[in-house]
Amino acid sequence: MKMGISGFEPSFLTGVDTIRQAHGPRLAALTGRRLTRFALVRFAEDGDWYADCPVILDFDGVQLEVCHWKFDELSIGWETIDAAATITGWQCVELTPQWSHSDERLEPFVGQELCEVSLLERRPPGHGLAGGSVAVEFVFAHGCMRIVNGLDENRIEVGAAHPDYVRHRLGR
Repeated sequence: MKMGISGFEPSFLTGVDTIRQAHGPRLAALTGRRLTRFALVRFAEDGDWYADCPVILDFDGVQLEVCHWKFDELSIGWETIDAAATITGWQCVELTPQWSHSDERLEPFVGQELCEVSLLERRPPGHGLAGGSVAVEFVFAHGCMRIVNGLDENRIEVGAAHPDYVRHRLGR
């Protein structure tokens, strides 16, 4: 599951309590920092986002790496991925993955100060395949965005969260 990404060593966790215990304090400590850059993997040939790869968010020099897998697994990493390195060992010869710093959903948040971080838990099983999955939400003065489980890949959402999520705010 390294995908040829330099430094990517995912540690997938399930359940909001487990994720909060492992990463809650560090996520909460991002509050007050500005989103200075982001990176995600796109294919050179067509510019399509490869949503299986981690999303990198940099908050004033603190690099956060978010990656969903399967229906309920989430890996949160800190300062391990080198987005300047070439992605190697790719198994599909027709497509060339590369790091991109362009995304219309994320660009409006660059330069904004992070006001709040929450873990969003999709209502428990029985509410579809995504039941129990955990998303990471970032609230800024001028909007919010989330990196959610898109059923075995990442998905970026902007605006109000779906009502099926239960919000778990992370405080300082």
